[in-house]
Amino acid sequence: MKNAVNWTLVGCGGLLIVAEVVLGAATGFDLALMGVSLAAGGGVGLFFASTKVGLFSSGALAFFYLFVLRKQIRSRLLAPNRPSNVDALVGRTGVVTSRLAPNAPGQVKVGDEFWRAALAPGVSEAREPGQSVTVEAVEGVTLLVR
Repeated sequence: MKNAVNWTLVGCGGLLIVAEVVLGAATGFDLALMGVSLAAGGGVGLFFASTKVGLFSSGALAFFYLFVLRKQIRSRLLAPNRPSNVDALVGRTGVVTSRLAPNAPGQVKVGDEFWRAALAPGVSEAREPGQSVTVEAVEGVTLLVR
């Protein structure tokens, strides 16, 4: 049974791929790609009818994945941590389109959207149309500006 080790590599690789499918993407495709490394290395060993070639190929592919490809693959799979929706408005500047005064909300344009706006706590001066403001927070559908 000269090829038993190679068949074991192929079988273990297949089991890792199945485990990845069962677990979903919870492991970040690590199990599937390690399984592919083992199965491909075992396949190469079977092709050359050599246990040493199979073990070396599996090890080399696994090493290449872990230390070269893994970081690149993870960076493409994981979404960047960017603010979205209203959270993306905080810190942006806008232009007053209708007067803002303490206790009297108005309207501002941020980007190409119009928003209801109120002065942030601690701001006592009114803002007139055309003035620039900075979004400090979002409360419901109202931007708090300074």
